[in-house]
Order: sequence, then structure tokens, then C-alpha cells
Amino acid sequence: MRKLTCTLLVLAAVAAAPRAEAAHLKVAATLGDLAAITHAIGGEHVTVDCLAPPTVDPHYVDPRPSLILLLSKADLLVVNGLDLEAAWLHPLINNSRNADLQIGSNGYLDVSAFVERLQIPTMRIDRSMGDIHPGGNPHFTFDPRRAKPIAAGIAARLALLDPEHAAAFQENLAAFTKQLDHLITVEHERFAKLPAEQRKVVVYHQSLIYVWDWLGIEQVATVEPKPGIPPTPGDVAKVLRLMKATGTHVLVQEDFYQRGPSQTLAQLTKGTLVVVPGTTRYPDGQDYLQHIHEVTDALYAALAK
Repeated sequence: MRKLTCTLLVLAAVAAAPRAEAAHLKVAATLGDLAAITHAIGGEHVTVDCLAPPTVDPHYVDPRPSLILLLSKADLLVVNGLDLEAAWLHPLINNSRNADLQIGSNGYLDVSAFVERLQIPTMRIDRSMGDIHPGGNPHFTFDPRRAKPIAAGIAARLALLDPEHAAAFQENLAAFTKQLDHLITVEHERFAKLPAEQRKVVVYHQSLIYVWDWLGIEQVATVEPKPGIPPTPGDVAKVLRLMKATGTHVLVQEDFYQRGPSQTLAQLTKGTLVVVPGTTRYPDGQDYLQHIHEVTDALYAALAK
């Protein structure tokens, strides 16, 4: 009887003990950058999951059944937009049977609506031109200047879904924006000190133009002849001639693209191949600012040689 009484007292004490407040919103984000930004704004009041693995080209994510289950329980879905996820995302949304995540609902947030876009086609496009996005280049999260309106848009949507913590979201937004402003200024000034002839690059895919726009870097050529089209030996030879003619010795690409052609060009020009992460490694605990620092540090080290 004494043991039973002690057990009941312990159980009662556990039940009466204060519990940590559960997160109010479950958020799914398509990319690591968006997951990291949402986490920075939502803080303790959200749980954020990322759909696309950081080492996978976001155009071609495997629509696993586990992603359907994740979306079925989400209160908010944050997407990049501009058809970046078009090949895999909408079947997942439909199969999740979550009415809150449908396009046009408060639980569906397309952040491309908040940013100034580059490379918006001015002519009629078709598949023969490669993987061209009709709404503009979708790789804008590389640019922390464009992360500012994205963060503000996320804060507003979180406040709409969870008005009780709207003030906290605004405080987090202010702190995050301050960090972004510092990063934007410091990195721009660092790259501006490099001579113009050193600020030239060749890229594999047309996905880093927002970085070049921010840091004042000239993109001489792309290894791909058209977006999404693998290069032939003739394409590589054409890029080699351009690199030699312009004195370009740095090639840049994300880690999920094939490296063979870029490595060949780096060897033939005695240049440097810079392989950068395509997005924030959010599942590994990396935040957005750390990701951008990683990218800019790798670029600067190669260009400053």
C-alpha cells in the first residue's frame, strides 16, 4: 500500500508539473533556405520541416510518400514558386488531402510574389530553349537582399495564422532583418575591393545571377548550352575559348550538378572550380546566414587568388 501511494504521488506530481509550450504551427517548406528563414521568424512558435533534401536539385525532388504524410499535417506550406517545384510538388499537395494547403488558401505561401525577379522572358518561349521559367529566374534565395521581403511575407502569414504570437514574429523579423542588412553591406564592400578583371566567373547552370547582381560579379558564360541541357564536348570547347579570351579562371556550380565538364575546364585553364551548396543545410542545423556566408567565403577565396 505504501508503494502504491508513493507511485500515485509521483504520477500526480508529473501531471501537475508545468509543461513546455507546444509549437502552435506546423510548417512545411520546399527548400532549405525557406525552411531556415521560416524558422528564424517563427522561433519557438513553429516547427518547420523541409521537403527537398539539400543535396538534390530542387527541380527534381523524389515525391516520397513520407512527404505526403508531412503535408497532410501541415498548417502552412512555404514554396519558392516560379515553377521551380512544378515537377513534383502539386501531386504531393493533392494527395495530402489537406484543404488548407491548396493554392489560394491562407496555408499556401508562394514567396516569389515578394521579390524583384531577374531574367523574365520578353519573348515567346518553348521547350527547345531549355528549362526557362516564364515568370523569371527562380533562384532568388541566394540573394539576402531578396530574403528580406521573403522574411517579411512569412512573418505576416504566420501572424495571420497565429495572431496570438504576432508580436513575437515581428520581433524575430526585426532581428533577422538587422542581421541581413549587416551581411549585405559587408559582403558587397568586400567584393567591391576586388579589381573588375578578377570579378569574372563561368557557371554551370543559370542559377547564380542574383548573387552576381548583389556582389557586382560578371558572368562570362554557362557550361550548359541551354538551361537544363547537359553540355557536349563542343559546348565545353566553346566555353574554354571564352574563358581564355576573357581571362576568366573561376568556375562556380552547386553541389548537385555534374562536375566533369567544369573540372575539365578548370584543368585546361589552370583555374579554380568552386562547388557551393545549393541551399541551406537546414536538416543539419545550418541557418540561412551561415549558408550565405559559406557561399560568399568560397567565392571570395577563389576570386582573390
